[in-house]
Amino acid sequence: MSDARSVSPDFLYALRRATEATACAAADGLARGDRQTAGKAALDAMRASLSELDFEAADVIGHAQQGELPQFKRGEIVGRPGAAYRADLAADPMEGTAYLEPGQTNALAVIAVAPRGSMMDPGPAFYMEKFVARAEARGRIDPALPTKEKIETLGRCIGKPVAELNIYVQEKPRHRRLVEEIVSAGAKVSLFPAGDVAGAILAAIPGSGIDAMMGVGGVPEGIISAAGIRALGGEFLCRIAPQLQTETMAVRAADLDTTRWLDRDEVIGSDDIFFCATGIASGLMLDGVQRNSTHYRTQTMLISGFTGERQVLTSYRPLSGALAENVTARDVA
Repeated sequence: MSDARSVSPDFLYALRRATEATACAAADGLARGDRQTAGKAALDAMRASLSELDFEAADVIGHAQQGELPQFKRGEIVGRPGAAYRADLAADPMEGTAYLEPGQTNALAVIAVAPRGSMMDPGPAFYMEKFVARAEARGRIDPALPTKEKIETLGRCIGKPVAELNIYVQEKPRHRRLVEEIVSAGAKVSLFPAGDVAGAILAAIPGSGIDAMMGVGGVPEGIISAAGIRALGGEFLCRIAPQLQTETMAVRAADLDTTRWLDRDEVIGSDDIFFCATGIASGLMLDGVQRNSTHYRTQTMLISGFTGERQVLTSYRPLSGALAENVTARDVA
């Protein structure tokens, strides 16, 4: 039996403990200035935490390449093999951490879970173009329209003048023209060098200060985001958009259509979704990990696809004995 509705209501809170442990491990490693070591510690913490949960999950987005942070392998089974609840898993122990050294924000430890077979198989695709907005825009915006028309339609959907719209875009060279088009349309742009998942989730939440996310980002992050956005009832549209020659060749060989826009429900084919994200570094969405002489302070967003409920919880996790003994004066809040 793989019906998510047979899972204990506490399952989402158990996922929270997994992302919190992961974020704490990541933050400790990053504080020492070693991203690769931090990445391994974060992945180990997430894998160990998930092994304590009563589910069997298959990773659908594993994508680690040379020079990237450690990730689950695509198809890797985590949790408890043979458990009754069989699920798909899309997870990133350190999403959005590439720019933490210069003090950037929006980094998360994030997990999305849905019934087995419900998450999109991305094949060899690594990049996708995305359009994300909140529920009022659902089914009302043609993503193939020019940028100006999409923004004007968005304004009508959510009842805001174009001049008051704020569009989240990742600050990448590939987005220079997009930024110019948004500004020319009369809207505002919020530029961040990282935070693909945070930007997408915020775009689906009314009152977040972000009205839409646009641009090309990662396919793995897109699948994670689509899960949270479907649970929230928001709009998520995407199309495969290769950025590298090797990726273009692989996508063509796999016969993937790069012109067709996919609907949110084609990316995540079930409402039975558990989404959980804990801040590693403070950003627009969540506070990052803070540590004093005895505890970690973490902030986590939980979203249930069963109810559409969204919670933000602050937790205080005791340091282990070894960590508590090694706290320096600079660590103490």
